[in-house]
Amino acid sequence: MIRRFAAGALAAGTTLLCLTAGALAHSIEAPPAQAVAPSFDIVETSIVTKGDVAVFTTRVRGEAGKDKPDATGKFEGSEVYAYVWPTSLDSGEIGFDKAQGIVALAVTFHPDFDDAANGAKNRHVWHPHWVVLAKDEACGADLKVVDIPEGTKPKVPETWPGVPLLIDSPTYPTEFRGDAVGVTIPLELISGIAEASFDGVTAGLKVNGNLHAPLLCVADVFKVASGNLSLPGKVVPAK
Repeated sequence: MIRRFAAGALAAGTTLLCLTAGALAHSIEAPPAQAVAPSFDIVETSIVTKGDVAVFTTRVRGEAGKDKPDATGKFEGSEVYAYVWPTSLDSGEIGFDKAQGIVALAVTFHPDFDDAANGAKNRHVWHPHWVVLAKDEACGADLKVVDIPEGTKPKVPETWPGVPLLIDSPTYPTEFRGDAVGVTIPLELISGIAEASFDGVTAGLKVNGNLHAPLLCVADVFKVASGNLSLPGKVVPAK
């Protein structure tokens, strides 16, 4: 079991993961925390623009992606582990209605269900999502992925996986290499990222055992890069 660090607080090629600390002048650096599992102990997180792409990178104290949740054999009550970049983006910039909550990119692993677009399979690989988060005291860390109420038809992106959540399942190149996880996204898909601020989080999420809202809770926050989810990171061009 991954140990909780701050409950209630809140890649695609060698070039991506070889960006040096010197090039990441506005990254967030965090001191190691021995109470956090090494694979989730964030030591640096960044978002930089490079040519026509944005590169999201997080480095940890141990081997990124090493730890995964145990399979339970059923959807309800199952767990999700995630590397997350909360941002200042508006939900309207990623294909949902405007002003729905905190927009975050998340790289997740969940062995008990698939949530890829168009019925594709993704339960046995780390993969990216856009998620919209909001506060909910019913969740262990007071945060959830925003539910879509039954009977409503909100705006959703083309790669929405058809679940009643504000979650998107794009196929952005994602890579784990040693202590780093990275995601590359074409700037044309998220033009507002160049002016955004961000943070870094590692977390465990859990599907509600009763399958009702909140459906997907942030159950444990393992670590917040800034310590307080203040989004101090600034997106800059890679040097």
